[in-house]
Amino acid sequence: MDELVSLCKRRGFVFPASDIYGGINGFWDYGPLGVALKNNIRDSWWRNTVECPPIGPDGEPVSIVGLDSAIIQNPKVWKASGHVDGFSDPMVDCTETKKRYRQDHLELLVPKSGEGLMYAFPENQPDLIAAKLKQARVDHSLFETVTLPEIPVSSYDRVVAPDSKNAGTLTPPRAFNLMFETYIGAIRHEDHKAYLRPETAQGIFLNYKNVLDTMRVKIPFGIAQIGKSFRNEVAPKNFIFRSREFEQMELEWFCPPDEAQTWYQFWKEQRMLWWLSLGINANNLIFRDHDADELAHYSNACVDIEYRYPFTFPGFGELEGIAHRGNYDLTAHQNHSRTKMEYFDQAAQLAAKEAGLDKEDIARKSRYIPHVIEPAGGLTRALLTILCEAFTPDETRPSKVVMKFKPNLAPITAAIFPLINKDGLPEIARGIYQKLRQKYTLQYDAKQSIGKRYARMDEAGTPYCFTIDGDTPQDHSVTVRDRDTAEQHRIAIDRVDEFLAEKMLS
Repeated sequence: MDELVSLCKRRGFVFPASDIYGGINGFWDYGPLGVALKNNIRDSWWRNTVECPPIGPDGEPVSIVGLDSAIIQNPKVWKASGHVDGFSDPMVDCTETKKRYRQDHLELLVPKSGEGLMYAFPENQPDLIAAKLKQARVDHSLFETVTLPEIPVSSYDRVVAPDSKNAGTLTPPRAFNLMFETYIGAIRHEDHKAYLRPETAQGIFLNYKNVLDTMRVKIPFGIAQIGKSFRNEVAPKNFIFRSREFEQMELEWFCPPDEAQTWYQFWKEQRMLWWLSLGINANNLIFRDHDADELAHYSNACVDIEYRYPFTFPGFGELEGIAHRGNYDLTAHQNHSRTKMEYFDQAAQLAAKEAGLDKEDIARKSRYIPHVIEPAGGLTRALLTILCEAFTPDETRPSKVVMKFKPNLAPITAAIFPLINKDGLPEIARGIYQKLRQKYTLQYDAKQSIGKRYARMDEAGTPYCFTIDGDTPQDHSVTVRDRDTAEQHRIAIDRVDEFLAEKMLS
């Protein structure tokens, strides 16, 4: 992971925000290659979700429209959604080191005998466990692992915090709201308090009626959105995996209550297929169903698609969640805003009448608040996943590492190199570059040795390099180098466009 983070800064994928001032924890800037890669992932999601959505169970494309809602909404939104009162994490502080931890993110080594010290460490950090035991000179077999919330606060005096040498330095847990506050207008007053959105989902629920009234959509249908969200995470960690400013890719799928389970299974399968389409190894992806105690109080079911990150290896970490939210959100906004969110389903009414149902069942099936299936993933977390998947050490190459992005995601599609900067080769190379630059993201580079140029492109993840050499003026061909295999072969200049078009589809 350290090598990947180093490469990301060296090659312009990701920089610490405010870097020249020492950075600011939990915030990141995306450099020229990073923003290009992120935009390619974003465009793939939008294309596959909104512009060309998947085929539904009936053999027809599902109906999904797009949205871009405001980052700051009326504060009443977050009261209705439960974020003002319930969007908080239990935090504990270490009085010795002044560090703060999420209570549910600390694991403990607890003596099986029930007596003695308990050693705390952050979750998914097995190396710290071994180091802590070695330092304390204790036998691992004499301990069992639990999470901090599993022991009473009265026992905290026997807990050694992760970065502390002494026991009893952890404070009792306190609720810490994750929303960033701001103020609207010229006067900083409680009446003018607002929040940066902690999720993009609520903007979709707020516009559910607007979309129904203005677009030719019928239940079931979806509203999709990509945008920035903000959470005042107390302990951002693992590079861009958990940060305070991030981008989400969310879909809210509105459907009849009786069909919710069918659509839940549908979107579960479709989301996994999309992640696999990005070139991610299937062995690095799993489904993990939430246990009953993990589910939100309004949720009927939730499953995470998890990826095997370097910092969770050999385990997995969250990539995207697919949740069955029921009708909780629309009902909450109906109650707080006094705006009716019911949907009249004429087709369902006719079908119920034809089936001979009684009046009560006909009314239930034809007028309802839709249930919602929510596939929600982080765009910045997707970027991290693609970076991890592409990172390929190779000691045989000058670069020592190759970023093996799928061609249609690569920040730079191809590089155009004149072998030497004379004898008419730059003019030929420039001609190819000018002809193709509106169709592909190309880089023209005539500086340094060809080996160093190849090395730069390997680290940038450029799939193909075309070199114009001394034979090109005679045979009208160029040498194409494949990033993944480093193999080279010649193709005609007039086939370069066709070659790239085929590779972008693969």
